[in-house]
Amino acid sequence: MFKNIVLGMSGGVDSSVAALLLKRNGFNVTAVFLRNWDTADETGKCLADEDYRDADYVCKKLDIPLIEVNFVKEYWNDVFSYFLDSYQTGYTPNPDIMCNKNIKFDKFYNYAMHNLNADAVATGHYAKTSFGPYLENYKENTKVKLLRAADNRKDQTFFMSQVNQDPLQKCMFPLGDFKKPDVKKIAREAGLDMIANKDESMGICFIGSRTFQNFISEYIENKPGNFVDYNTGKVVAQHQGIHYWTLGQRSRIHGGPKPYYVFQKDVETNTILVVQGPCHTASFTRLLITSKPHWIYGKPKQLENNWNVFNCEFKFQHKDSTSPCRIFNSMNDRLIIALEKPHRAISPGQFAVLYTEEECLGSASILHPGPSLHSLGETLPRNVYVSKKIRDVAVHSA
Repeated sequence: MFKNIVLGMSGGVDSSVAALLLKRNGFNVTAVFLRNWDTADETGKCLADEDYRDADYVCKKLDIPLIEVNFVKEYWNDVFSYFLDSYQTGYTPNPDIMCNKNIKFDKFYNYAMHNLNADAVATGHYAKTSFGPYLENYKENTKVKLLRAADNRKDQTFFMSQVNQDPLQKCMFPLGDFKKPDVKKIAREAGLDMIANKDESMGICFIGSRTFQNFISEYIENKPGNFVDYNTGKVVAQHQGIHYWTLGQRSRIHGGPKPYYVFQKDVETNTILVVQGPCHTASFTRLLITSKPHWIYGKPKQLENNWNVFNCEFKFQHKDSTSPCRIFNSMNDRLIIALEKPHRAISPGQFAVLYTEEECLGSASILHPGPSLHSLGETLPRNVYVSKKIRDVAVHSA
């Protein structure tokens, strides 16, 4: 049923090994290099050109045709504009989630199916589906579930939580059952040492090695405002624009007994409220409200009735572990999510990604966090959820 496979090829080790595994399993593979962003970094190097050369090297070695497709316009309209709009309105966006939704599993998928006569597509994502890595369990007119990869550290289902059913039903994930070290080992054994030894791309692709502040200043004008101490109401410093800052971020304000951290951003007054210390109770909440959710497989039956409660797991940052939560329907299709453990720095614009065991159910954009522990007069409980990085900072700043 599936013979002609179009693979999204980045020039990295993951998509390269995915290509190799597809070839070994007897598929006719065509690789497509997606050119989404074409600006040089501050050293003057065009990173996309370097990646294309690596992709070309791999495809020639594996005897796979390579096609370059330009999605720069689509990426600008569907991902980058969203990114800028979010920061200008005080939100914290996730462009990787939108890139998967709008580019890789929409524009690329449709191009492969309609222009290259693909039977299915494939990517080097660390993810699995209920149809299997090579769609061996595919059933027509049957929905597919998105499942976590075997490598928990590299699992990318968080970034795929807004993907639609149609492309997911016909997408192969050859790396879903592999750990990253094994993928690199396969690459080296196949003579792809140059690719296996490449530095991994980290962070947002269009920023590259630049600092976020330097990058965002090229697109959004500075708008100075005040940092205000949440507890005292006093102005403690000035900032150059709320778009430079996100909730939970350490500020560069000096003079206090503890470092200041961003607690809240007020777009109307252009004010950033800050609190002292990374574990101030104002930064924690047990509740959040989201927009209408995107359910990958379908809305859970428990939520069909507005009065029911659905128990699942939640996270809003890719590297975090999931945490138990209870979900309630609101009357306007929004979700109310009650967290078992208070979480720190939940920011509007981020995505609440939901799981049950190995299945990624989908996600919803966070509209706003609920009342903070500080506003409720509560102290920080022992079971509070704090990332390891923040725990380490808290210990050293105590």
